[in-house]
Parts: sequence; C-alpha cells; structure tokens
Amino acid sequence: MQFTQESMEKTKAWPFEQARAIVKRLMILEKRGTPHPATTGNGAIVFQTGYGPSGLPHIGTFGEVARTSMVRQAFNALTNNQYKTKLIAFSDDMDGFRKVPTNLPNQDMLAEYLGKPLTDVPDPFGTHESFAAHNNAKLCEFLDSFGFEYDFVSSTETYRSGAFDDSLLLMLERFDKVMDIMLPTLGEERRASYSPFLPISPTTGRVLQVPTLERNAAKGTIVFEDEDGQKVETSVTGGKVKIQWKPDWALRWHALGVDYEMAGKDLIDSTKVSSKICRALGGTPPEGFNYELFNDEQGQKISKSKGNGISVENWLRYGLPESLSLYNYVKPKTAKRLFFDVIPKATDEYFQHLAAYHGQDEAARLNNPVWYIHAGNPPQDAPPVSFALLLNLVSAANASNKDILWGFIENYAEGANPTDNPTLDNLCEYAIRYYQDFVKPNKQYREPSENERAAMEDLKSRLNEYEGDSKDAGALQTLIFSVGKDHHFENLRDWFKALYEVLLGQSQGPRFGSFVALYGVEKTALLIERALNGELTTSA
Repeated sequence: MQFTQESMEKTKAWPFEQARAIVKRLMILEKRGTPHPATTGNGAIVFQTGYGPSGLPHIGTFGEVARTSMVRQAFNALTNNQYKTKLIAFSDDMDGFRKVPTNLPNQDMLAEYLGKPLTDVPDPFGTHESFAAHNNAKLCEFLDSFGFEYDFVSSTETYRSGAFDDSLLLMLERFDKVMDIMLPTLGEERRASYSPFLPISPTTGRVLQVPTLERNAAKGTIVFEDEDGQKVETSVTGGKVKIQWKPDWALRWHALGVDYEMAGKDLIDSTKVSSKICRALGGTPPEGFNYELFNDEQGQKISKSKGNGISVENWLRYGLPESLSLYNYVKPKTAKRLFFDVIPKATDEYFQHLAAYHGQDEAARLNNPVWYIHAGNPPQDAPPVSFALLLNLVSAANASNKDILWGFIENYAEGANPTDNPTLDNLCEYAIRYYQDFVKPNKQYREPSENERAAMEDLKSRLNEYEGDSKDAGALQTLIFSVGKDHHFENLRDWFKALYEVLLGQSQGPRFGSFVALYGVEKTALLIERALNGELTTSA
C-alpha cells in the first residue's frame, strides 16, 4: 500500500519519527552548501549496525539490525524511494583478541594469539581462514536467515585496503583535538599512556596500547615503543594501526559517511564522545537513538557472559521469527523483560496485529508493527486459533504430538489443515514444545471450594444439555458467565480463574468460551467431571 505524504509526516510510529530526522539532516546539509552525495545521485543514505566478532551473533544483534531496517523502510517510504540507501553490517574484526572464550576448542593454540587482530587468529574450528572469518560467516548466515538486506563490511579489510586512509591522516592531523575530547573521560592512570592510535607491532603482530611518542602529520607517521623496547616509526595508513574504540566509531562515521546508527542505552556517553570526535574531523555525526536494554526475569541486565535471558535460538524453538521482530519493534526505549514467558504473548499479539491490518485505515496501518515486520507487505495469514488456546488444548488433550492438536483444529475450523496452514502447523509444534518445557513442570491443580464445585457441576450439566452452535465461542462464554453469576461470584474473574486452576492447573488463560469451542463441548463437560472426581493431577 502506498501511504500519503501527509499520513507519513503525521504518524507517531517511531521508525517514521527517525526517518523524518534523516530527511531533516539532508535539508540541513543542503542549506550549509554541502549537499549529501545521495541527493546528487552520487551516493547512498548509509545506515549502520556494529558487531564484535569475538563471539557469535545474539539477540541484541538481531534487535539492532531489525530496528535499523525498520527505520530504513520508513525512510524509503517517506522519500518515495528517491534516494539510494544501504545498511552496513560492520564487523569490528581488527580488534585485538583479548581473552580465550572457555567454550572454544583448541584453548592452548588460541592463547598463543592473544593481542593479535581477530582476523589473524586461526579458526579453532578449522573451517575458516581465521577466528573472525568464522564468526563473520555466522553473522552473515544469521542475518540471511531472517532475510535482512545489508552490506557486510570488515574492519580489517577497510583498514588494510586504504578506505580509512584519508580519515586516519585527518585524525593524525587533528590529534590534539581528539586528545582534548578523550582525556577528560579517562582515569588518571589511563590518561598517562592513552593514544587514539594503536599500532600493530611489526615484530609480534599484536595490537599495542602504547603512548604515541612522536607524530609527523606531513609524513603520516607516528613513533611508538615496540614490545622489544625498540622505537618504531610506522605509517597510520594501510592497516598499520587500529584506532581506539570511541575514536574508531567516529572514524567509521566520517570515512563511511554514516547517516544513521542507533545504540544501546549503555553507550549514551560513548555516543556523545564519538560525536564530538566526528565533528572534530569535520564530519556530521549520524542520526539515531539509544534503545533500552533487555532484562532477564529478575530484572537484571542481560549479559552474554552471565548467560541470563534467552538467545535467538531459544526464542525460535518456541515462537515465530515475526514474534521476535514484534518484541523488538514495540517501545524500543522502554526496558523490557526478555524471558521465555514473553513468547506466547508476543506471538498472539503479532497475529492480532496481522488480523487487524487489512481492515485498517492508512493511519492505523502506519502504526501497525506488521507493516515494518513484513517490509510493507503483510500476508493475510492469521490463524483461526491463538497460541494461548493451543497451549490450553495441549494441556487438556495431554497432546504429545501435533497430530492430536490437528484433530481438534480441523473439527473447529472448517477447511483448516497442515498443508494449507503451515503457519498454524508451526504454532502447534511450538505449543507442544513450550508446554512440555515450561507449562507442564509448573502445573498445580487444586480442589474446588464448595461453591466452585457446585458451579462446575452446574456448568457440566448445562454443557451436556447445550443445543447451540458448539463453535460459537461468544455464546459459550455467555453461558459460562451466566453460571458464575447464578452462583453469586462477587468477582466473576474469580470464577474463570477457578476454572483454569481446577481444570488446567494454571491461574489464567484465554477466554474460556474459546477454549470450550476448540476443545469441544462434550469433552469440556467430561474434563469437568474428571476434575471433580479428583482424576486430574499435576503429572497428568
């Protein structure tokens, strides 16, 4: 769908707010008399995400690329694809190898390469030319699996090819300005030896954190003390040095002409410092924002080293990729728990947005996450059964495989079958896994109170006598509601909670009428009878 310019200018959807900031950036550059190369047809609007290849890509990597892609999509729509755009997935693979991860093979071999650029460290798995190449390949494989459009860029190749040379020479020329920005941010001991230039030792090949003893901007060289105590003069170009982290980020923005890059809240200060350095080099820092970091179930920040939270692989074992995209889209500046219990809710919210999209007006569609998740072309693929309902069905039917679930689904939703409904078929698989791993171990059935028992006996009788449409979830919900009212539950939520606790061993779930319609009126009556007879147990 093609949106009107007015709607895109007015929407409060955060990707469009970011896109409008990039358009404003282009206008400012035009007014300064330094038009962006993309506006003259000689370049592209550059979006960037960064990746440290000392480990495998993780859920933060996915989130940053997914969110940046959403901003890129909004910008392309807002400007009617007037400009060429590209997204750089930048691997900082020239960083020194700081420590040997304990989960890698060939530990002793790797220890011999500490301090060397990651691209000069052999691949411990023996499948690629270096450790960085192995992890870079995993990154590309990871991004490709989600269909992201990006250009992979290696830090090592960029330094060694000379693509950074002009910016490196400029940084050498403005060395004092960079130091004036950096030194106030450092501790006293660090200030004494700090230099933005990290030379690569010609004798050991290691990335050295040593002071710059002399510098010659005209020759493009610096002098430093090598590991053997000898003074060495080296060029700052051609991959002979690596720049320290914050100046390196600024160097990248300047050399690659980055227009947009977001970063985590933990990098707010780094972003400010790098922006100052970028300006000192004569560049304009990119647009972007600082997103909130995910927390684990205890509210603690997720850490790769701690292993708390969940991985992309974990998520995709129990939920669709689209549900993960939705979780990243919603409120990126708000801290959110990232644990297994958010997957069912995110899955059902995704399908709710998808079901609503094709009946919405333009303004609502611009605020619907599925437009961003599906690159502007959401499918009409909302299943007739929610993930939460499937979880309850697995519980009630004690289903160990999806064929059991399909027996109920095919009876409930006319024409539904695994072949024609692959998304729903996948949901069945996810539901069984999720139930077995997270729901079943925590199920706790309880005995009903006297009033609850009487109400459930009444409900069983009414279901056995029910002559209405067995698939009408609304009518069944009304029937269940009436039973609770007739038995004088002061708060009817307590009645529905009792049904879930007594019949399914959990305290909440989707509308119970929807569950009855899917599970079957007769089977629900039988389930109530079994519960009242004490036949349901936590291990059932």
